[in-house]
Amino acid sequence: MTSSGTAPEGRERVNDGARAARLAETLDVAIARLEPARPFAKPRYQRAVLDVTARLLQTEGGLDVIRSRAMQMDAAGLFAGSDWDRPEALLPQLVGTTLMADDPIFVALEAASLARFLAVANGEGRHENLHKDMAVHFLTQVLALNLKDIFGQSDEASRALGDRMVIKRQLLNYISEHIGLTDVLGVLVSEIWRLLEQRSVQVAVAKDMIAQIAIALDQKGTEPGSERLGAERLVSALFGPTVASLDDPGIDVYLDRIAHFDETALSREAMGFARAMHDTGLVSDYHAAFLVWALDYRDRPLVPEALGLGTTGLDCWRHYRRLIEDLIRTAVSPTTPQAAYGLAMLLERGVLHHAPMVPALHRHMQQKVQGDARQRLRLSFGDAVSPEAHLLAGVLQVIGQPLGVGQGANPTCQSARAISMWALIEPDFLLHLISQACEFDTVLMQFEGTQINSADLPAGLAGHGPIDADPVSVLLVSHLDRIYAEMGRLCLGREGDPHRWINPQFHGWWVARDCAVAVDVATGELAGYDRFLRRFFAAYHPHHNGDRPVSHPQPAGIAVTDPNQQFVGWHAIAILRVSADQAGVMRVYFYNPNNDSGQDWGGGVVVSTSGNGERYGEGSLEFGQFLSRVYLFHDDPLRSAEAADAVPDAELPPIHAQAAASWAADRLPQAAPAVVQDKMGTEPPE
Repeated sequence: MTSSGTAPEGRERVNDGARAARLAETLDVAIARLEPARPFAKPRYQRAVLDVTARLLQTEGGLDVIRSRAMQMDAAGLFAGSDWDRPEALLPQLVGTTLMADDPIFVALEAASLARFLAVANGEGRHENLHKDMAVHFLTQVLALNLKDIFGQSDEASRALGDRMVIKRQLLNYISEHIGLTDVLGVLVSEIWRLLEQRSVQVAVAKDMIAQIAIALDQKGTEPGSERLGAERLVSALFGPTVASLDDPGIDVYLDRIAHFDETALSREAMGFARAMHDTGLVSDYHAAFLVWALDYRDRPLVPEALGLGTTGLDCWRHYRRLIEDLIRTAVSPTTPQAAYGLAMLLERGVLHHAPMVPALHRHMQQKVQGDARQRLRLSFGDAVSPEAHLLAGVLQVIGQPLGVGQGANPTCQSARAISMWALIEPDFLLHLISQACEFDTVLMQFEGTQINSADLPAGLAGHGPIDADPVSVLLVSHLDRIYAEMGRLCLGREGDPHRWINPQFHGWWVARDCAVAVDVATGELAGYDRFLRRFFAAYHPHHNGDRPVSHPQPAGIAVTDPNQQFVGWHAIAILRVSADQAGVMRVYFYNPNNDSGQDWGGGVVVSTSGNGERYGEGSLEFGQFLSRVYLFHDDPLRSAEAADAVPDAELPPIHAQAAASWAADRLPQAAPAVVQDKMGTEPPE
């Protein structure tokens, strides 16, 4: 392989089993040298292993060699010091790009990582942070996102890539042979529907997967059945949701067609778009084009039908029609089609009847994005439409889908939670912050009377801002992250967890002013845990709090665990409501800023996102299961202690046992017998 990762045109790949055997011996020697190497010397020996791996990728039988030694390479430290060292945090959408890298070392590293996933998926190996279902799920998504390459579609771009494309296709086909492509399509369709049911603001990955499914159906087809029906529903929602767009003719041809339609046919188109949008949460480019076109159709208003508005939405339309039309003209386009769904949901929430919102939105449409803020938006979303249009589209989505805000691959759950909660409770305040960031590239907030200016603070965990998030988050998160950290600094020296003071100041007046913490901040051990559990029952369980509902979402901190119940990290969520599901089981419904709330936390604690009374964007767990992972929550300081005392003793042991078997395993008091001290010695930041 040449230094650029390409081969001279016409060079044949090696088909020599003997060479694969010789390279296998060389690889064994390289692994043996890597394993005992000191951390500072690892990179030199890692390079030797990857050089051999790169040659094996060009050799018949080489993939079998790599797979059979994948776990050895991992144990020897091949991935140490790199992003690949944490397989549970890898993103499947990045694999295809890495496999096409110019540097063959990166290709070899990605191939070795995929071989590790495959070994775990097939039960050939075990990994501390990766279990079989996770491995299968990851490989399924990798295949789904690269179906076009699996099916060998050739174009000028792929031909120009030479050996890089050949290696990528062979590796993907190798994985599909061991995982099963038929199963992949079925699992993929189910997975996309599961993600869409959560109504995330960010749907680019789901749309990419659906595009690959469309290619797969066109190239290979599938057997008739529920999988094909589900796949075709997804494909049609994006590429042909109505009669006039069914053959995916292109925007210009489509607009020419409907220009000759009568009123009945246009109404049918509008209702077809609305049905597909509300069924999936996805908006076709044709839908966006139709909405803009419909603004100039004066025979009858088609916009309410095309948005699928109900009673509340229609009331907003009648009162604020001019504003809504202006929002569509400014924010909705084939480049930003999802703004249409955000607008529909915003109207259905009745947000425009909140007095400050109409002037705030008018002001926002006149807002210009200045300086570095403008560059960040352009970097994230391109130049097909202006940064102002992208931002307004993001505003409509975030306010319309507040529980769909996600943090992306960024350690900024507090900031994502804040944006979501403001969009849900105080959208006018959110627009105020956006206005500051647009005009001055800073955000001003107060902490107990002290003014905090984000422009005066060093970069936080988010650096200069995420680029894999919605436009509102791209604009605000870097500022919010700095402010949150500064509030923490201002709490230094105070006894107890700083979130007691930070959360009410950062989020808003509606955060309860007292704070219960399950661990002693100084030692990290559980402290007064039974009392902590009793207080949570008294605050949130309808049978123990006088049947008072949660009026405003309350921030809380959870200890996230993996499917093996191993501690992963502290995470910020918000408790939305507590109520009985259809089966009469009491559940906690909560917002999780992760883009996918459906997670397996081990020990039977599996977060549900649909089927148990969840609304769009909510995750839920049975009350006791949820409480077993909570380490911090807010409570009313005026609440009587008698309510907590009245909680029956029998409620506590199962929850205590679930916590002790997972995140609190090595946080039990030192006096407890038979406790294995392991990890988690750090102070718990929410």
